[in-house]
Amino acid sequence: MRITNYLGFSFLSSASLILGIVLLIACQLGWANTLQTIPLRLTSESITKIDLQDWLYINNNQDISQLTKLLEQPESTWKKFEQDQSQNIGVTNYWVTFSIYNPEDNLSRIIAIDNPLLDSIVIYHFVNGELISSQKMGDTLPFAQRPLQSNIFLYPVEFQPGETHKFYVKIDSLGSISLPIVLWSSNDLTQLTETKNLYIGLQIGLLIAISLFSFFIAFASSSYSYSYYSGYVLGLTLLTASIYGVSFRYLWPQWPMMQQYIFTIIIPLTLGFSLMFTEKALQLKYHNLTMLRICRIMAVIAFSMVIIMPFIHYSTALHILVFTVLTMSTILVAFSLIQAFTGQRNAPLYAIGRIALLSGCIVTGLLYVDILTLDISPQVPTMIGLTFEVVTMAALLALRYSDERKAKFNIQQQALAQAQRIREVREEALHAEAENSEKLEQMVQERTLELEITLRELNEVNQKLTEQNTIDSLTGVKNRSAFDRRLVAEGRISRRQQTPMALLMIDIDKFKNINDEFGHLTGDFSIQTIARILTEMLKRPTDLVSRFGGEEFAIILPSTDGEGALQVAEQIRLAICEQNITHNGQPIPLTVSIGVSADVIDSDEHPMLLLEQADKALYQAKRSGRNKVCYYALTADQV
Repeated sequence: MRITNYLGFSFLSSASLILGIVLLIACQLGWANTLQTIPLRLTSESITKIDLQDWLYINNNQDISQLTKLLEQPESTWKKFEQDQSQNIGVTNYWVTFSIYNPEDNLSRIIAIDNPLLDSIVIYHFVNGELISSQKMGDTLPFAQRPLQSNIFLYPVEFQPGETHKFYVKIDSLGSISLPIVLWSSNDLTQLTETKNLYIGLQIGLLIAISLFSFFIAFASSSYSYSYYSGYVLGLTLLTASIYGVSFRYLWPQWPMMQQYIFTIIIPLTLGFSLMFTEKALQLKYHNLTMLRICRIMAVIAFSMVIIMPFIHYSTALHILVFTVLTMSTILVAFSLIQAFTGQRNAPLYAIGRIALLSGCIVTGLLYVDILTLDISPQVPTMIGLTFEVVTMAALLALRYSDERKAKFNIQQQALAQAQRIREVREEALHAEAENSEKLEQMVQERTLELEITLRELNEVNQKLTEQNTIDSLTGVKNRSAFDRRLVAEGRISRRQQTPMALLMIDIDKFKNINDEFGHLTGDFSIQTIARILTEMLKRPTDLVSRFGGEEFAIILPSTDGEGALQVAEQIRLAICEQNITHNGQPIPLTVSIGVSADVIDSDEHPMLLLEQADKALYQAKRSGRNKVCYYALTADQV
């Protein structure tokens, strides 16, 4: 179409047409080879803060490591810079360029790259096509080698009238290559730096203050909660200082190697302390053992990553850490919400802090992938959420400390009140004694005798009542009522001390046949004989034998696991089986079936569940042929 228009417009001959086509192609080729990136036009009226990303161009060929080879590339290899092109993690030979034209004024400006975590930056500075300087910066070099001593990377430029300044920037970094490049006047940059440093200083100072406060409280009170929290906040402090470049500037300016490992070490270490603190803050040991186990497993994983991550490629390690932190943070938020809904007092405040941190991380992620656009640095939402979370957790610890103080104060007040009542009663007694000493002397012997008689009678009555209430009249062992009370008490001890408790359910085999064949008196004798053998077999004073009902007996074995309970049950079975029992000269074939269950009690309902399991195991033993011992298992429920 362009050739046809050209013919119609010039009315040339066929020879002129050929010449015109040749000239047109030559012009097109010449234009392609001389295409230049659009420069920023700078004047004295220009604003003193210019975001250079609108004038940035990126070279897609990342195999070029030398400037000379880069300059040999055609202009077609340069593409307009897009925001999402700077959100990669781990690149080499990443080239960007931009141009600045100054027509008429003498200007001093500073180019700022506000990403203190870039490993290597090389800036090649051309003026009117001539290379005048090259400057290498990055956190792989000692801090003193920066042209301007700042947490971020600064490059000063003097603009003379009529000069075109072109910059080629080569970046190599294992982490994020976010490129917030801004052209500043020195005055405005100084003001911004002072404001930003004030914000950073306040944030880091707050974290350090909270960490030291928690450490001293932990040291004074020997509290694990404050110890873990102090380690967690201290890790966050170091992490925050490293993100802002403060650690490199003030802690290890001559050790650039620290920058390559600090994040892969401090992130999992901080996460581990966070998990240990969560266990204490939510009191999972007393409220949910499953959550406690999950929390401890995640803590072991986090502390193991402290050792493993430095040996993994940095980019891969960052991806793993991001996934791990987000996953574990989500799990902790779920734990706190579950505990909050179940009424755990500290859980709501903990959940608020965790949700704030997680929300900040999500907003930062949306900023990095360019889904959300805000006029702030991407790491700011995470830092705000982090600070809010730390303050919230400090409030949680303060609340818990206040509750503990109130509880101790109430106990002290009750003790003082009781002591006061005792003193008052004692004074009243002394006063009454002084007034009635003579009467008391006369009546003391009579009253003492009456009291001794009354106490003796009461003691005899109490003993009879106790025997009637707790002793089975036929066998002399404890009855069902005593067993039920003892089961609840031993269950609470097992739950508090986290020790196992075992139950044995014992039933005399074919007892109805014994009654039918030998008579009920022989049946009673058989029950008495079994009770005597059971009592003799149990050695510990804490073990309890009781008649559960009819021909059934139940035994409680505190501090006994399943293996130990099975051994006791088998010894009982053999002792009864091998016993030659006769009544009125007639041998009585006695055997028993025994069901066993054992577990660590974790709730008020668990003892009855354990009893039910032992009963199921008993019936499994009877169905399996009698004269057997069976331990409760899932298959017992399915038979």
